[in-house]
Amino acid sequence: MYTLSKNLKLSAIIFMVVGAILFAVDYAMLPKTTADVEALESAHGGGHGEAHEVPHGDSQLTEAHDGDAPMAGDHAEGGHVMSQEEHLEHTLHQYQNKPWSAIYIAAFFFFMIALACLAFYAIQYASQAGWSPLLLRVMEGITAYLLPGSIIIFVLLMLSGFHINHMFHWMDPALVDESSDKYDKLIAGKSGYLNVPFFLARAFVFILGWNLYRFFAVKFAKKQDEATDNRWHKKSFKAAAIFLVFFIYTESIMSWDWIMSLDPHWFSTLFGWYVFAGMMVCAITVIAMVTIYLKSKGYLEKVNDSHIHDLAKFMFAFSIFWTYLWFSQFMLIWYSNIPEEVTYFITRIEDYTVPFWGMVGMNFIFPLLLLMNSDYKRKNWFVVMAGIVILLGHYVDLFNMVMPATVGKSWSFGFVEVGSLLFFLGLFIMIVFTSLSKRKSLEPKRNPLIEESKHFHY
Repeated sequence: MYTLSKNLKLSAIIFMVVGAILFAVDYAMLPKTTADVEALESAHGGGHGEAHEVPHGDSQLTEAHDGDAPMAGDHAEGGHVMSQEEHLEHTLHQYQNKPWSAIYIAAFFFFMIALACLAFYAIQYASQAGWSPLLLRVMEGITAYLLPGSIIIFVLLMLSGFHINHMFHWMDPALVDESSDKYDKLIAGKSGYLNVPFFLARAFVFILGWNLYRFFAVKFAKKQDEATDNRWHKKSFKAAAIFLVFFIYTESIMSWDWIMSLDPHWFSTLFGWYVFAGMMVCAITVIAMVTIYLKSKGYLEKVNDSHIHDLAKFMFAFSIFWTYLWFSQFMLIWYSNIPEEVTYFITRIEDYTVPFWGMVGMNFIFPLLLLMNSDYKRKNWFVVMAGIVILLGHYVDLFNMVMPATVGKSWSFGFVEVGSLLFFLGLFIMIVFTSLSKRKSLEPKRNPLIEESKHFHY
């Protein structure tokens, strides 16, 4: 039986406390009024005589029409001239979105690891994989974060729906009001789908479905440990098959709703698969890292280098799959050069140059170089090193998906981002390893494929 060590528990608590402190310190320093914004811009050289291209809340790149060149103190937005007061108000809203966005990114990052791990767990049962039963308890432990993680996400979505924060630009009622100066014909045309009640209802159904499968999957696994036949294993197989059908649809819609709709004027038919690839590589990486940690503490004795090698192969494969999808999306949109599509990448390349190209290197070049060699996939320290780079790279990828839409050019990577990441890291560690400590054994007892897993060699 696994016992949660005091050092690990203390480390998780320290991460949460330090993260909360860093977040609070940076939050207190953010601009609270338009006067604060004006002082900050003056200090950084963004004076009155400079015209600004201000995102319209959805990363749309804007410029003044011919003959409408802004005067000193004015700012170009969406083809019309903004006054200095309007610009300061708009920028203040971006700064107000910054802490919410940092929390949202960190919360979604660890939530997506748990959700993708659940999908990978279901794949093992549906495919009747013989190599992985020794790792099933690790996956169950990681998916324990799914319930608290999904509740946090749902609360954040509700706060957006109640206009406590303004990350989702399309939730502004004025955008679908034809009598309003802010009326947006494109967003109004999508209002049958993008409306708050339907948005939250979809989220509730998705979260309920995912957590119900996790509940029954763990229940069936526990029953199988105590059974004298394979009845519960067969139920696990059927439940996994049903869940995977549910998951493949809901994951795509979830990615459209919770991430892509932050940029309501932009869409990509590859986006669901793109998010899926990032989720899976992160989940498999965490499975490998938790397995290696437990093995270093004397648990999972039957897990051998071949199991780690297979996990590292999946890390490598999904990294290449992610790169294929990233390039396909980027190349097709860039080559077609349709303004309403290419602006998504222009905004990120021009305003987020370092994180944009940096995450490509971290998510493709590093895994390619580190995990291509078969021998290195059997070295635990090497897999952990590669895993850290991969996880950080996909955090930055998520940062690139969210921040340009919610804070525009007012972004930075400061204490609110670091604090949010540390807090949720600590919470994730605490929940996952506490869940593992509640199992009588980290090795399934009556799984019909357990002997094959014990003798797995590649």
